Amino acid sequence: MGAPWSRESWQTKSIVQVPSYPDQKALRDVYEKLSKFPPLVFAGEARELKKKLANVCEGNAFLLQGGDCAESFKEHSADNIRDFVKVFLQMAVVLGFAGKSPVVKVGRIAGQFAKPRSSPVEKKDGQELPSYRGDIVNSTEFTSEDRIPDPKRLLEAYRQSAATLNLIRAFATGGFADLERVQQWNLDFVKEAPGAHSYQKLANRLTDALAFMRACGITPENTPQLRETTIYTSHEALLLGYEQALTREDSTSPGEWLATSGHMLWIGDRTRQPDHAHVEFCRGVQNPLGLKCGPTLDESGLLELLDILNPENEPGRMTLICRFGAEKVFDHLPKLVKAVEREGRKVVWSCDPMHGNTISSSSGYKTRPFDRILEEVKAFFEVHRAEGTHAGGIHVEMTGKNVTECTGGAFKVSDEELKDRYHTHCDPRLNADQSLELAFLVAEQMKAEQEARSGNTR
Repeated sequence: MGAPWSRESWQTKSIVQVPSYPDQKALRDVYEKLSKFPPLVFAGEARELKKKLANVCEGNAFLLQGGDCAESFKEHSADNIRDFVKVFLQMAVVLGFAGKSPVVKVGRIAGQFAKPRSSPVEKKDGQELPSYRGDIVNSTEFTSEDRIPDPKRLLEAYRQSAATLNLIRAFATGGFADLERVQQWNLDFVKEAPGAHSYQKLANRLTDALAFMRACGITPENTPQLRETTIYTSHEALLLGYEQALTREDSTSPGEWLATSGHMLWIGDRTRQPDHAHVEFCRGVQNPLGLKCGPTLDESGLLELLDILNPENEPGRMTLICRFGAEKVFDHLPKLVKAVEREGRKVVWSCDPMHGNTISSSSGYKTRPFDRILEEVKAFFEVHRAEGTHAGGIHVEMTGKNVTECTGGAFKVSDEELKDRYHTHCDPRLNADQSLELAFLVAEQMKAEQEARSGNTR
């Protein structure tokens, strides 16, 4: 039996990766306002997501999680949200058709405003200022005033999250997600992408399947499942005061609490200390949880965290988001998989091929080579095929815009082109074309896993 939990119990624990607000009264006033605001998501939605993730645990579905590294106040617009949803739906259709199973769609959106930092300070031209910690905390501008943590930004993050959620729900149910429309977008990509012959086969098969269904009388007009979908939201649970203010008791299950800031929360690689505040807070909320697993996490550490965060071994509760770097997957992932399987833990295994593959380019930009991203994904699937476990998902930082932040891909973004459209405030993201290309390549890995599971190695 664990120690008693409350929304405030995290405050008794050590904590890292928190900004220092100079005006504590203003911060308390903001938290008080947030505690009276309506929830952003509802308990029933979180329970629904947990059931779908339990299906992923059993090998009967696939998790697609993706979105901005850190959402930006300045870039908050209907067009940007629409472009993200468009590419996200394209990826989901490709993965669902290839995997012959449902795709659980979870965006890094409507709340992904805060970022952990490797250093609390940043130096530039001899001046030292607090690091940028995401728009929910301070500004990217390198001035003393802009880098002061501002509590009012918490209110703006809430408002933008609410507006984003509203638009996502409208896109998901208002015809934008029509399967035939999404497939046409895919065909447009295949037609334009250099060397997309292998993608063409999959796209053609899907087109034929849709034509056959229409011939049978199954159309988006008479079948809601073909024109509607559900997109859930997620973010890193970093600012625990904000999370506490938006945590509500489930009216249908007294005594249970939900962080209503998003459907799914995750604990980062820098904040997963078992006796610290972030793990303490997350253990008590009923949301599905993600746990970032990097090279410094060993088998005993992982099992200890699973004991704390999911003591009942509830399927769908825990998603292990693996982020090792392409060259380190075989050194670390097999040991973790073996330990989890040995102990009978119910988890979703997901691959984050972004964070371990960040490099500095010769032109001075932080980037991620597409080849290394793909190499980590392939290694992830290879390990799970070898262990007989389910490679359950991917977790990517991406945008619906055609930025130039990650090098490579079918359209071959070069080091010299990074400067053309390098718009990220934090980490480099896959652009729209690279995101969809990755989906086609993951689809090939899913097919290989299916063949291995069925014993068909042709």
